[in-house]
Amino acid sequence: MLVVDDEELYRRALERILRRVGYEVITARDAKEALALVAEQPPELVLSDIQMPGINGLELVRQIKDVAPDLPCIVVTGYGSAEQSVEALRAGAFWYLEKPFDQGHLDVVRRLVQQAIEMGQLKAENRLLHRELRSRFGFQNIVGTSPALRHMLDIVAKVAETDSTVLITGESGTGKELIARALHYNSPRAERMFTTVNCGAIPEALLESELFGHVKGAFTNADSNREGRFSVADGGTIFLDEIGDMSPNLQVKLLRVLQEMTFEPVGSSHTQTVDVRVVAATNQDLEQAIAEKRFRSDLFYRLNVIPIEAPPLRVRAEDVPLLAQHFLEQTRQDKSKTVDGFSHEAMDVLVRHTWPGNVRELENLVERLVVLSSGPQIETEDLPASVLPPIPTTHTVPAPSVPSSGLSFRDVVDDFETDLILQALEQTHWNKNQAAKLLGLNRTTLIEKIKKKGLEPATPASN
Repeated sequence: MLVVDDEELYRRALERILRRVGYEVITARDAKEALALVAEQPPELVLSDIQMPGINGLELVRQIKDVAPDLPCIVVTGYGSAEQSVEALRAGAFWYLEKPFDQGHLDVVRRLVQQAIEMGQLKAENRLLHRELRSRFGFQNIVGTSPALRHMLDIVAKVAETDSTVLITGESGTGKELIARALHYNSPRAERMFTTVNCGAIPEALLESELFGHVKGAFTNADSNREGRFSVADGGTIFLDEIGDMSPNLQVKLLRVLQEMTFEPVGSSHTQTVDVRVVAATNQDLEQAIAEKRFRSDLFYRLNVIPIEAPPLRVRAEDVPLLAQHFLEQTRQDKSKTVDGFSHEAMDVLVRHTWPGNVRELENLVERLVVLSSGPQIETEDLPASVLPPIPTTHTVPAPSVPSSGLSFRDVVDDFETDLILQALEQTHWNKNQAAKLLGLNRTTLIEKIKKKGLEPATPASN
């Protein structure tokens, strides 16, 4: 604790009280000395008298907040002035103490100091969390260099600093929520709440309450008032995921919120006003939904102020190696694995895959590969058959006839078998495990046939 008071009597009295409840205490006789101590070794709490020569306690609090915004300060006033106490709180003080005080104030001082320290810790943790979130959801952490992704991020960067409503479209797994978070954490609203509502995962009867809240007794089991997500997001951003699944009844109510930024909780006639930025997302074709009378056109135009399309991974093939390595490093840290990367052959297979599940499919696959890996690299043989290129398993072969060269029917069949084995080996980069699976053969049987036929790869291959 740092105690600041120009009067030695009160300075020592407060020092004794704090030491008695278990705190280490340093003291300063004026604001100049206090600021030097804060700069040299910041304390957990500052207790300062208001009336001091030179810089008074209120100005001291203001200057401390400039250099250490999370450092809690308690001011000590000797006159019990309500105006002075209010001014201290406006300056940034946590609370105030009134002189004179003695050992009888022990419990009061102890509780107040503890509360101030806890508040300071919460503020510091909250500030650190926001800093981490802004770093985590910065544009630089959306991995990829493809033209399609860069074009999208250019739009996101321009829109982030505005309050415009955004509609994000794209296939499932393309990272629409990541885009929404990037919009929020790179906006002036970043210090306020970002809240998500999955409109497709919550039944209609509960979704209205989830969005707008309810009052006690509004429906069965409504035992108390509940704040809705729009209220929670006041000053921040609300992300309405799967907006295309919202019922027509709720679409009408959402339209009013977008138009007027007002709503009534379920069961209440009291209108609430909020300041919320709305970002919505869907994997549906909303224009088709409008044609089928499943989605309101007026709501669509309210949401579609700034349209952003998340590109599917199949048009971002050049981003696959970067994403795969990014997910590998994440999983390696989380699971304490020692996998370094992917072999060239394995990565080539991943790049050629069409990824119907998009980035989410790639992320899940990489996690599975890292967890199950036993070597320093992910090899082609580690990949599941679902990402390997298809190999023809049936062929239409005309009835063989003995050619003029004198080849027998057995020779023709043997040539055909050799051709099939070579196709399988080439498709799997001579990985005998995978080739045997594709051919429906036992691995040892395949190896015997390879030896018997004298087949060899152009370059050395794994077993």
